[in-house]
Parts: sequence; structure tokens; C-alpha cells
Amino acid sequence: MARESLSSRLGFIFLSAGCAIGLGNVWRFPYITGKYGGGAFVLIYLIFLLILGLPIMVMEFSIGRGGQSNLEKSMKRLEKKGTKWHHYGKVAVAGNYLLMMFYTTIAGWIFAYIFHIGSGSLSGLNATEIAEYFGATLTKPAPMIFWMAMAVIIGFGICALGLERGVEKITKIIMSALLVLMIILVINALTLPNAKEGLEFYLKPDFGRLNSYSLSEVIFAAMGQAFFSLSVGMGGMAIFGSYIGKQQSLTGESINVILLDTFVAIMSGLIIFPACYSYNVDPQAGPPLLFITLPTIFNQMPFGRLWGVLFFVFMGFAALSTLIAVFENIISYWIDLYDVPRKKAALINAVIIITLSIPCILGFNLWSNFQPFGSGTGVLDLEDFLISNTIMPLGSLLFVLFCTRKSGWGFKKFIAEADEGVGIKFPNWLKIYVTYILPIIILAIFVQGYWSIFAK
Repeated sequence: MARESLSSRLGFIFLSAGCAIGLGNVWRFPYITGKYGGGAFVLIYLIFLLILGLPIMVMEFSIGRGGQSNLEKSMKRLEKKGTKWHHYGKVAVAGNYLLMMFYTTIAGWIFAYIFHIGSGSLSGLNATEIAEYFGATLTKPAPMIFWMAMAVIIGFGICALGLERGVEKITKIIMSALLVLMIILVINALTLPNAKEGLEFYLKPDFGRLNSYSLSEVIFAAMGQAFFSLSVGMGGMAIFGSYIGKQQSLTGESINVILLDTFVAIMSGLIIFPACYSYNVDPQAGPPLLFITLPTIFNQMPFGRLWGVLFFVFMGFAALSTLIAVFENIISYWIDLYDVPRKKAALINAVIIITLSIPCILGFNLWSNFQPFGSGTGVLDLEDFLISNTIMPLGSLLFVLFCTRKSGWGFKKFIAEADEGVGIKFPNWLKIYVTYILPIIILAIFVQGYWSIFAK
């Protein structure tokens, strides 16, 4: 079966950015920024995005383009004979399934909120009433399964149309619509009464606000956000690397993807913080910010139902861009390894993902007694922990070792692939950093993730 490819450089950038852009940007980034004091945290985050996220992304793209296949087959083609690096490919694709086991549920919530706000079900409710409404929603498995299944069917339906005609074409539309909606929402937020105070909190570095936390906690939070916001470590970027030609250098392309990813994250804060300050809402509200706090703000805002629907459509596009990218990774694995036709792979995996996503939904109701990390935790927390604190960091560590060690692909071959084409080259002088220092940083993130859970 002939391997498909993307038709344009823009399609590659949008698809790669779509994988990275998701709830980590438009939900987690604003609330974690609010928690750690605004502008000072943003500055620290951007530094780690450059020194941590960028080199790993270049390496993952290089493995995919160098091997011209999914992660497992690419590593097998690039590794020295007799070595077993490629076995991580199975872990990576399992990680993609695991990610979708809870991400589809949250995407379903977002789709449901588009309907609930648009129909007026949340109109006139205060924060307590919206919290009760959301809590009641979680206790009903059937509607949650319906919205989750809708998200899965839409995502796989797009992938079934083909790489160029479906995934690339529709991702371009989704990403363009996402950016247009975001700009409209930012303009509205900046015209709110106390927008200036929100902007100062968000964009003006005040390191005094960090005094409430230890320096190590703030640094690890920034490192973790920079690391996980790019969706590296699970083979998604390797797949997209395999779809692109050799006309452009991969460092330059990685910078473009990261700039777009960061732009969306920063702009999300420009929507949320002015609104919080205009309506006296705590910007450090944490995870409830999206489904409880923001709907409360929209209820107080002129034309609030319109702005609420637009905001959750924006969120829906962000979630859908990730679903399409991860589903494409899964489908590509089936096509490359089992020679399964695209449409059949999409249908089979839609059924698999819907089935695997049900435990996450049941964790909020029928299985609520299962609390793996203590009171208030559930199936979603366990699945998220396995992805964010285990597979992503260990996968990224393996990519770095594979690209820098002679027993793997080796630094010279990695550099040759990364630098092929026009554009910014990967700095040779970073060899010592990526070979010896970067692995220690990734390992520290991994250890800290486990320490924060189990050393309480």
C-alpha cells in the first residue's frame, strides 16, 4: 500500500500544532498561570519551552521523517541491527489509546456545553447553581457516553476521508476557524471594564507573587507545562514527520509549530484574565475555571449566551484538533503494521475508543468509589497520571537517548536528518546539552511527577 503524504507545508504545521494545541493550552495554561502569579510564570514557561520542548520535538520529527513510517517501524529502520529501541513503538501507541480514554470524555463535556449554553439551560444561573448543574451531569452515564461517542465519531469520520482530503483539509479549516474565533474573543475580552487589571496580572512579571510557593515547585510547574503542552513522547510528531518532505529543516518547522502552539496558549489567557478581573472572579480557580467559572462570567456579560457559545466552540475546535491528530497516529499504525485499509481502521478504532472511554465516564458515577490517589480522585486521574507522568516523559527520554547515543541512531545521523532542507539548523554546539543535561532534566520531571503523587 503506497504511503500517503501531506500536500502542503501549512498542512504539516497545522496538523502538528493541532496535536499540540488542546486543553493543555486553552484550559490548563491559563489556570496554572493564574495559580503561580501570572506574568512571572509565563516568562519562566517560555524559557523552558525553548530549552526543553524544542529539541525533543525536533528529535521526534526527525525519527519520523528519517524512518518514513510510524514510530515503531521508523525506529526499527534507523536503529543498529540487534538493538530493541523500536519496541517502545508499542508502548507509544498504547499511550495514544490511553490518552483518548479520558480526552474524549472531556471533549464530550465541551460539545455538551455548546448545546447547554446555546439552548439557554445555563442562563441566569450563579456559580453554585452551575457547579450543581455540572455535578449532576457527571452522575448520568448515558448523556456523557452520547457526547463522548459523538466526539469520537466526528474525529474518526474526518480521518476516514483520507490524509489529504480529510485530515489535512479539515484540520486547516478547524485551525483557521479556531484562530479567527480566538481573535474575536480576545477583542471582546479587551473591551471589558477591568481588562487592564487582568492584562497586568497576566503579562507584567511580578516575581513577588511567586513567594507563596517554593522556587522548585514553580520551576517544575513551568517545566511540566512546557513539556506536556507540546504532546511529545508518544509518536504523534514522528507520524507527522513521516508525512512531510525534505525541503525544510526540522528545527525551523518545530519552531513554527511551537510558536503557533504558544500563540494559542497566550491568547487564551488574553480571553480569560480580563474577563476574570472584570467580573471579580478568582483567576486561580483551577480546573473548575472552564466548566463552572467561565459560564458564570458569560451569564453576567452582555450577549453572554453568544460569547459563551463562541468560547466553547473555540474550545471544541481545540479539542477536536487533538482528537484528529491522535486518531491519525492510531490509524497510521494500523495501516503501516497490519496493512488495514484506512476506512476499516477508522471504523474498528472508533468502536475500540468508545468502549475504552466508558470506564472514565463511570468513574464519576457508578465507579466513584474507586479513588486511586485518595479522596476526590477517579479513573480519569489515574489515566492522566499514566500519560502525563509516565509515558510522555519516558518516551521523550528514550527519543533523546536514541538520537544522541551511538547504540541508537546517533547524533551525526540525527543532525543530518534534522538539518536537511532550507531553514534554521539544529545547533551542533548543543550536543553536550542534549546528550547529558537534557536527559537529567526529563528524568527529574518524571521523578518529581511520582514524588508529588506518592510522597504526600
